[in-house]
Order: sequence, then C-alpha cells, then structure tokens
Amino acid sequence: MDFELPGPDDPRRLQVRDWLAAHPQPSGRELAEAGYVAPHWPAPWGLDADPIHQIIIDEELKAARVGRPSNQIGIGWAGPTIVHAGTAEQKDRYLMPILAGEEIWCQLFSEPEAGSDLANLSTRAVRDGDEWVINGQKIWTSLAQWSKFGILIARTDPDAPKHAGITYFVCPMDAPGVEIRPIIEMTGAHTFNEVFLTDVRLPAENVIGEVNKGWGLAKVTLGNERVSLSSGGALWGLGPTGADLLDLVRSRGGTTDPELRQRLARLHTTEEILRLIRLRTVSARIRGEQPGPEASIRKVMADEHGQTIMGLAKDLAGAAGMLTADPSKSGPDVTRGGLGAGPLGSTVDLWNHGFLFAPALTVGGGTGEVQRNILAERVLGLPHEIDVEAGKTWSEARR
Repeated sequence: MDFELPGPDDPRRLQVRDWLAAHPQPSGRELAEAGYVAPHWPAPWGLDADPIHQIIIDEELKAARVGRPSNQIGIGWAGPTIVHAGTAEQKDRYLMPILAGEEIWCQLFSEPEAGSDLANLSTRAVRDGDEWVINGQKIWTSLAQWSKFGILIARTDPDAPKHAGITYFVCPMDAPGVEIRPIIEMTGAHTFNEVFLTDVRLPAENVIGEVNKGWGLAKVTLGNERVSLSSGGALWGLGPTGADLLDLVRSRGGTTDPELRQRLARLHTTEEILRLIRLRTVSARIRGEQPGPEASIRKVMADEHGQTIMGLAKDLAGAAGMLTADPSKSGPDVTRGGLGAGPLGSTVDLWNHGFLFAPALTVGGGTGEVQRNILAERVLGLPHEIDVEAGKTWSEARR
C-alpha cells in the first residue's frame, strides 16, 4: 500500500469539508446517513470507500474534532456480520441505528466452559413453532447493561459435529428470561457481565444466516473483533494512544531520566509499527477481504502495547500515581472512568482507571496465548501444541 496520502486540495477532502461546514456539530444519525461512520461499508450504509478515501475521511473528521458514535460491538462486530449474511429486512431494521449509535449492542459468545474453545458452547436453542427457546449462560459480556441487542450463538443440533449445529441469533437484551449480573473489576466499576438466559423466546426472523451454520458467521464476527479491539487507543479503541502520552510528555517539558526516555522511544517505535499494520488491515477489509493473520498479529502487539502505555503513564506520575480512582465516575463511556493523578503532574483522569483496566486487554477477545497458537500453526506452519495428558494435539483436543 502507498502510504502517501492526497494533499489538502483533493476533491474528496473538499467534499468532506463542505459537508462539515454545513453540519458543524453533526449528530450520530447525520454522520450515519452521510456514510461517514463506516465509509467502507456498501451503500446505503457506507460509501464503498477504498482505503485512501476512508483514511481521508478519518483525517478530516479528526481535524474538525468530530467524533463518530460510540457503539464498538455494534459497528465493529455485529454490523459487518449482518451486512455479510443478514436478510434485507434485518439490514433495514438494524444497520442504521447501529451506525447512528442509537442502539448499543453486546456479544453473547463466551461461556464459563467455552471461552477460548468457543465451539464447545453449551447454550441450547430449541425450535418451538415460529420461535426458538434459549437456555444457557454467557460470561464476559461487555456493555450488556447498556445494550439494546446482543449477537448470540447457541447450539441448535446437539448431535452434529462440534463446529456444526450452531446458529447465530439477534437477542433483545430486554427479552423476558434475560438476566444480567455485573462482574466488578478492580477499577471498582464494571464493563463485563454474566448473562443468564432462561426460556428466552426469540422469533425465527431473529436468526442471522442459516440454521445450524452459525459457526461460519461467528468466525466472521471474531475476525472483525480482532481488528476492532486492536484499533486506535490503548483500551480496545478507547482512551489515549501512545502518541497522546508522548504529546503530553512533550507539553510538560519532557523527562531527563535516561531509562524513561528509552521507554518512551520504544513506545514511539511500537506505535508506528502498529499504525502501519493497521493501515494494511484496513486496506484488506475495505477491499472486501476477511481479516487475515495481521489482525491477530496486531491484536497481540496492541494489547501488550496498551498495558505498556498505561504502565509508563503510571510511572511518569511518580508517587502521586498511588492515588486511586473514584468508581462513581465510571459509566458507559469508559473514558470518563475515575479521577487519578496523570503523568508528570497532569490532571487527565483516565490514566489510573486505564492502569487498573489494562490487565484485561491480553485476555478479552481471545487471549494472547491463543492468538500466538493460531499464528504459529496457521501462518508459520509449526507443529500443533501437544496436550500431554490426553496424548492429543491442541487442535485435535478442540475437535
């Protein structure tokens, strides 16, 4: 990919600027209807934008200090899956409210006994006339407490092979029988939840794709999840980037400590590598290709990088970094999460919350260990990991 972007007089830039001049404080709905929330999506939800066009739009929105609606799971995971396999009616019903941030979504995939080995799920869906009756338990469901809908996978044919007999549903989170219980984090707040499903009835039209063929769609969702979780920002696309930390350090006169200077230099190097990998990933997605191994590579690197950013920010705060956050400040926007001392005496209130939340980064969305196994086996062609007790390879054990 050519990383040299068009200049300031490019017609595509001028078009975005003209629209922003007419909409100086656009609502989420206005951004969605203009195609600026997910420009690479097909019309009428996006602009069929190529890689360069999308990056131009990103830059112009950032320059105008215009933020897109916050609906990470809806826009990043649920939406692309519905675009890929949804009916015309499902697309009409769900996609524009997703893009506008009017209906928040969550993901009902992981279970207590089926996290990294997701196909081992035990949540059941049984057909009853024109409805499906769902029973089971999900865990680590981010944002469930604020969500209108969840994307749900459940076993619909218990006699089918492990990766078959799974169906993909849209589940209203206010449906009778859905119970959400918070998982309190060390931050004092909660992003994650347990969700219990007891005789939850979903109409047949809530099935995405074909019955018993949901595993393929789950892989589409998980591929987009790898990209989404490793996008800009230290906390799964939210919060500051490494560049933000470096700018803050510069604005406060820098540091003379040689070890901290070396750590800041390494931070800058990793930040640039991740930026270039992300451009490659975005290019592939916009060309219509499913995310490749670079998505897993970037997720492994970005999660550890996020922990590095927050750890370095805490060290730069010195003794004041021992101050704790105020969990009452947390909410659906994690970037508001708690007062605490920032680097070099700054008063930015995210750093303490971020430091406490950062350990979750290398676990959520697929652990770093699982991602490395995938890369080792599928990209490098290395032998499968051995399950010594069972005498099986890891892949055989999963089957």
